[in-house]
Amino acid sequence: MQDDALARIVIHEHPELGDGPVEIEVLADEAKVIEKAALRVAMVDIYLAGEDEPRRVAMDAAAFDKLATERPMAELLVQAPRARIAKRASRASGQGAPSAGASGTAGTAKGERDYATLEHAGKPHRGKTTDEEKALVREHFDEINDRLAAEGLRTISLGDPEHVERYGLAELARARG
Repeated sequence: MQDDALARIVIHEHPELGDGPVEIEVLADEAKVIEKAALRVAMVDIYLAGEDEPRRVAMDAAAFDKLATERPMAELLVQAPRARIAKRASRASGQGAPSAGASGTAGTAKGERDYATLEHAGKPHRGKTTDEEKALVREHFDEINDRLAAEGLRTISLGDPEHVERYGLAELARARG
């Protein structure tokens, strides 16, 4: 083993994990053992009718592949259209509803979340990301990620180009390296 070669690992999910991701240092050789022992999984978001948020599940990739009956899963995945996760027209749009004002609440139809609030900013949704939501995410990045992790939702990654573009995080991503 190379005693001085360290690697950083971030644990996102574990039965003993509390409020969110944690970070530890391990020897590089230990990190390689973790990587070699990794399972092949399919991470799937399930969108059920009547539910605001998807359910994320991890499934053994081989078992997931067996769900395809008419054609091989690899073929289905190659031919499937790209997911439209970030684009969902709000029910209020197209109905003459006013756009969100300074409070971020105008134009929100009954039962819809207002993503321009600290309570919901950064949560996955298919609607347009408003300037108000982008500003909240930029100004409260760590706080929002802590909340998302505590709620079991995906966190916003400065290493994910889609997240950086969606929330206008290029400057923050550069600043944090």
